[in-house]
Amino acid sequence: MRTPSLLGVALLCLSAMAAAMDNDTLSIEEGQNETSLLLRRCHGRKYRDWYKVGPYCMKYFNTPLSFANAEITCRQKAPGGHLASVHNARANADLIRIVKKRSRGQWSIWLGGMRLCKSSRFIWTDGSHWNFQKWAPGEPNNAWNNENCMEMYIKYIGYWNDFPCEGLRPFVCAFKSHKRQQEPED
Repeated sequence: MRTPSLLGVALLCLSAMAAAMDNDTLSIEEGQNETSLLLRRCHGRKYRDWYKVGPYCMKYFNTPLSFANAEITCRQKAPGGHLASVHNARANADLIRIVKKRSRGQWSIWLGGMRLCKSSRFIWTDGSHWNFQKWAPGEPNNAWNNENCMEMYIKYIGYWNDFPCEGLRPFVCAFKSHKRQQEPED
């Protein structure tokens, strides 16, 4: 019987790792450090196409909806679901990766930020603390006194823009990842 070569074993291991990675992670652009290369999938059959971003599970939805309809859809898709809130630069970068991987070239998406009444202050629809922001240059500007909702902006990928809530955009839903919210694995 022939003994497998070290190169053969290494190739077998690499192909097994690649197959496992396709099932549990989302690979990202080359040239980044190893810790930011992969996003982990959320657990449970119902959430296999959702990705871990910090304490959240997030999913991109390609169907353009108004801000209100996108928020309603997020609430229906998962317990505690809302349009995505973003709390640090790493989460913003991970969100961009999900959108680039799943979108069909449409990178303007609804996020869960909205103007508080007629003020200049924004809040998250999930009620979380507003502790990070990444506005595009000159934003938020409330053009035409009608931009009360927030999108991730196609003009400056990864930056935010205030936009009329009636506009139609794809969106990203999120929910806090808790074991009790997720279905058990088989």
